[in-house]
Amino acid sequence: MWYEILPSAGIITAVLAVPVYAMWGINKLSLGNAYRRNMDERYDRVLYQRDFRLTNNPYIQNGLESIPDEK
Repeated sequence: MWYEILPSAGIITAVLAVPVYAMWGINKLSLGNAYRRNMDERYDRVLYQRDFRLTNNPYIQNGLESIPDEK
């Protein structure tokens, strides 16, 4: 009957969901933040590099106080 496919569908769904939830834990351990920044566009990569250069942590909110004064 049609319900015989439910165990197989459940197993396949669980196996496909494991990498999604595993990346949350891996990012939390390696980056200290559970979510990665989106770097699909070049502009986003430039902002990531700028934030990393200014504060050594791209996940910290940057304001004018993080830019060193030039004298």
